[in-house]
Amino acid sequence: MFLGVSGNAKSAIPQKHIQHSHALGTEIVFTIFHEDAKLVNLAIDEALNNIEQVEKLMSIYRPDSQLSQLNREGILPSPHPVLVDVLKKAKELSALTNGAFDVTVQPLWNLFRKYSLKGSLPGKEDILKAKAKISWQFIDIQKDHICMNKAGAQITLNGIAQGLAADVAQKALKARGIEHALIDTGELNAVGSPHQKDAWKIGIQHSRKPGYHCKTILKNRCLSSSGDYQIKFSEDYRHHHLFNPQTGYSPTELANVSVLAPTAMEADALSTAVFILGLKKGKALIESLPDVDALFVTKEGRFEYTDQFKLA
Repeated sequence: MFLGVSGNAKSAIPQKHIQHSHALGTEIVFTIFHEDAKLVNLAIDEALNNIEQVEKLMSIYRPDSQLSQLNREGILPSPHPVLVDVLKKAKELSALTNGAFDVTVQPLWNLFRKYSLKGSLPGKEDILKAKAKISWQFIDIQKDHICMNKAGAQITLNGIAQGLAADVAQKALKARGIEHALIDTGELNAVGSPHQKDAWKIGIQHSRKPGYHCKTILKNRCLSSSGDYQIKFSEDYRHHHLFNPQTGYSPTELANVSVLAPTAMEADALSTAVFILGLKKGKALIESLPDVDALFVTKEGRFEYTDQFKLA
């Protein structure tokens, strides 16, 4: 719940306001530079309302969300236009990445999660059964309904919803005249820059120890990272929450991918897709897209990055 930022209602000099909240299973942090604290409070309230709508539609942890209903029943009548648009975008990204990005991988997550609670890993036969329920082409999207054309198929939007949340929050802040803000919903959306600085400097979390691999410059773009360290099912990082839909297993080449893109939703989805594709194919994809850049960290700790991924 938003409790409000402290400080004078209005100052001649932009003040730094930091506010924490919680949504979509993660901490939400707003860092805003503005002279009017009352306006900041109002803008953050509206941003959180926008994020709440994303959660109501797309959270797999809320049984009343439209996504949970679709996963339970296999069909969703009268879907919200935002959910329709996001699933259409997800399918476009699946086609663009030859299926590396696939929101129907939820059966694999369910399987590995079930076994991890018992301290073990699923066998090949179970993985093959789960993999048979996975394909972005199983999703049939119509204006008046969404249908899963495969028994047991389920969708997770965890690889795109946090990015969308950052984008809708940014829209609310800008509508209130906020020109300098950093929104962290698990993915980062940057507006303007900190007071008397040219850009935001963001640390890229180290894949194996506390601290950062490096820092990058973030100005009027968005940043998302996907890594094998975020949720792992084996201590050697071989099995984790990022699955190759074609094999049913986690890819083994990369430890971290960080993507800069015009929107947080795009950065969010692409960081997942590129992690699955691997260094060579992933870098080729990133370099083919306008205003998109990426940093790749292999499991051995080797760095590669595209030309406009600037290190601070």
